[in-house]
Amino acid sequence: MMKKTLKIIFCVVAVLLLIQLIPVDRNNIPVDPAADFVKRTGAPAEVTAVLKRSCYDCHSNETVYPQYAYIAPFSWSVKHHVNKGRKHVNFSQWAAYNKEQKQGILEKTVHVLEDRKMPLPVYISYHEEAALTPADRKMLADYFRSLADSKEK
Repeated sequence: MMKKTLKIIFCVVAVLLLIQLIPVDRNNIPVDPAADFVKRTGAPAEVTAVLKRSCYDCHSNETVYPQYAYIAPFSWSVKHHVNKGRKHVNFSQWAAYNKEQKQGILEKTVHVLEDRKMPLPVYISYHEEAALTPADRKMLADYFRSLADSKEK
C-alpha cells in the first residue's frame, strides 16, 4: 500500500512539474494612450482611479500579472480570464470600436455594474483592493450611462 501511495505522489509531482513547461503568453500589447478609454472619454480622475484599480487587469493591455499567474495550472486560468475580459471590452483599444460597439459596451457595463457581476468574486478574493463599494458602482454606472446617452463616445 505504501509503495502505491508513493508512486501516486511521485506521478502527481511529476505532472505538476511537467505542466510548468507549457508556455503561457503574459505579454501585454503596447498601449497607445491616445486610443485608451480614459483619454478618449476624458474620464474624471476618480473614475480613472477606480477603473485602473478594479477593471484594467482583465479589460486592458495593462494587465499586471500576480506571482501565482506564473504557476500552472493557475497561469492558464488567469490567462483565460484576461483573454475573455479583453474580448468583452478592452479599454486600451477604445478608439478601435465603432459607435455601435461602444454603445453596446457602455450599456452592458452599466448592467454588469448594477447586477454586481464584475469584478469576479474569484478576482476579488485575491485582489481585495479591486472590490467595488456601492458608491464606486454608482459612480461608474452613472459615468458609463452618461457616455451612452451622449452623442460622442
